[in-house]
Amino acid sequence: MTLVEKIDRTLYPKFSRNWDDKLFRDRLLRHLTKEAVVLDLGAGAGIVEEMNFRGKVAHMCGVDLDPRVETNPMLDEGKISNAAEIPYPEETFDVVFADNVMEHLADPKAVFREAHRVLRPGGVLLFKTPNKTHYMPLIARLTPHKFHQHINKLRGRNEADTFPTLYRVNSRKQVRSLAQSTGFDVKNISRVEGRPEYMRISFITYIVGALYERLVNLSEIFAPFRILLIAELQKPDVV
Repeated sequence: MTLVEKIDRTLYPKFSRNWDDKLFRDRLLRHLTKEAVVLDLGAGAGIVEEMNFRGKVAHMCGVDLDPRVETNPMLDEGKISNAAEIPYPEETFDVVFADNVMEHLADPKAVFREAHRVLRPGGVLLFKTPNKTHYMPLIARLTPHKFHQHINKLRGRNEADTFPTLYRVNSRKQVRSLAQSTGFDVKNISRVEGRPEYMRISFITYIVGALYERLVNLSEIFAPFRILLIAELQKPDVV
């Protein structure tokens, strides 16, 4: 057993690989029914098993610029498209979600508008993205893309699935502002810190990450410095 594995067992026995996606899946399942029509924004090739809801909903759709979206096994239908130009009619979906996509958007306002357009009244937009004021996004904004690819390679992730980040909708203030300007009601914005995945590349970095995790979870005062931002927005019902 490696030292990293020992820390896993000692400090984070309830955490597993992709714990953040498992958490997001649980949040999504609260809104999914057998009758729901759902859109995955940035569905890609379907490499995150936790985002597989095919068979649990009436129809599972996805869009992405990655051509592999058309053969994504988690979708009933995948289309190559920019998220700012969703190729579906108005009021098609009950739920639109995005997992680790918002940090890559050049024009998040256009994406919010499109999500609002294709949602039915009362429908929800949910997304998970890095929180802008956590150390990971701060480091990412100061380093080149090749460095990001290298770090993800150390973490066992394919370099081809590491995309440039912009962080234009990655704080609670930014989310609230964009929601207000595009017609969404903000139902919930939570910030979460868990097992420090990016620090698990060595024993020393892992210890530093664990100390940080303990600190920011001491009080809600430190919530702005947690890693995940999970937002739930709703399109108002027709009056």
